[in-house]
Amino acid sequence: MTHSPLVADLRARLGAENVISAPSELAVYDCDAYTVERHRPDVVVLPRSTVQVAEAVKIAGRHNVPVVPRGAGTSLAGGCLPIGGGVVVMLTRMNRIVEVNLHDRMAVVEPGVPNIQLAKRLAGTGYHFAPDPSSQDASTIGGNVATNAGGPHTLKYGVTVNHVLGIEAVLGDGSIIRLGPVENPAELDLTGVMVGGEGTLGIITKVWVRLTPDPQDYRAMRAIFNTLDEAGETVSRIIAAGIIPAAMELMDQGILAAVEEAFGFGFPLDAGAVLVIKVDGPTAGIEIQQRRIVEFCKESGAREVLEATTPQQRETLWKCRKQAVAAVGRLSPSYIIQDGVVPRTRLPHVLRRIAEIGTKHQIRIVNVAHAGDGNVHPILLFDDRDREQVDRALAAGRELLEECIRCGGSVTAEHGIGVEKIDFMERMFSKSDLQAMTYLREAFDPVGRLNPGKLLRNFANTSI
Repeated sequence: MTHSPLVADLRARLGAENVISAPSELAVYDCDAYTVERHRPDVVVLPRSTVQVAEAVKIAGRHNVPVVPRGAGTSLAGGCLPIGGGVVVMLTRMNRIVEVNLHDRMAVVEPGVPNIQLAKRLAGTGYHFAPDPSSQDASTIGGNVATNAGGPHTLKYGVTVNHVLGIEAVLGDGSIIRLGPVENPAELDLTGVMVGGEGTLGIITKVWVRLTPDPQDYRAMRAIFNTLDEAGETVSRIIAAGIIPAAMELMDQGILAAVEEAFGFGFPLDAGAVLVIKVDGPTAGIEIQQRRIVEFCKESGAREVLEATTPQQRETLWKCRKQAVAAVGRLSPSYIIQDGVVPRTRLPHVLRRIAEIGTKHQIRIVNVAHAGDGNVHPILLFDDRDREQVDRALAAGRELLEECIRCGGSVTAEHGIGVEKIDFMERMFSKSDLQAMTYLREAFDPVGRLNPGKLLRNFANTSI
């Protein structure tokens, strides 16, 4: 593919320095963080502007090949796999924070801006961008928007779509559209439609994000339990009492051991589960919430509740959860991080079922969870050099997602559908619902050029 007409056209229009076509370099782009499936692209382009993105899409159209947008590649569901080859549009060079407008409480960013970069830029301003996925240090704003990412603070502040005011995007024919950022009740909420589209409706090239005022005060607690059931019961009691923490994160014994070995936070290795809870808001009421949460933890069987008394202690408590996934590499050479959601009251049940499913398929599973909103992230450990282990891990993953559906939940809360969960769409939606989604997708991208093979199985790209 190095000297193909497609590559030649892309180099002529975008510059050779912005086009990758050597087979050894293309191998880097054959998967994302969902490493069990791989597809090598024909070529990768690294545009620096919306105009260059549009030009790349038009050239792909002339050569009748698909286009796949990609950010940092932290997707956990195969959302940026180049199925069928084609052109991967790598957006990481579009990494400018164009504007921070505190008066209008918004910022304008390009899609390749890492989430953490925006957080650092806003530090000290009195405002922040609320979505903070666990991959915050690496994932980009464009990727957050494409998958409608969540994170620990989803419980109180909502997912990415709640913080996007407007979008600029390139459609499948190379045209450029702008949606928002001014709210207009007279028009359809196409911005909300685009968020979570996983690059199938358009390639996001600019985002207007909502800035949230920093809370007046914070409190953080860490509760240690002998069992997962006790931790799950605590979560339900806190929410039932009308308390909405900023975040309420759960880690089970397996993940605690890895975190302790890696970072030494002082966790007792015989603990069955740990809850890390954060509340924020006006100082006058936050102490009452903190006292009630501590009471609920102890009444549910917590053997220890640590309350942070300084900003440094609070940061340390929070850091232990943020670094949990980074420690998993100590447990296994390969892993899949699943993403399901169930009603909060079903959390203890689904955690028990996850353990049973792991035993059934002989796959070790450790758990982290955004417990406050019922979002579970079972981490399935295996060795991808052993195909039999891979098959068992995939079978276990499917079974635990089926359990989430049976509990009245969903197979994704924040990772998206990608290729990993596309077969579940027919389980969750009726044929008429799926047809409506197909019509919507066709309205944005009639020939199915953008990110084919994602989200909708029945969306055939016969024109490509």
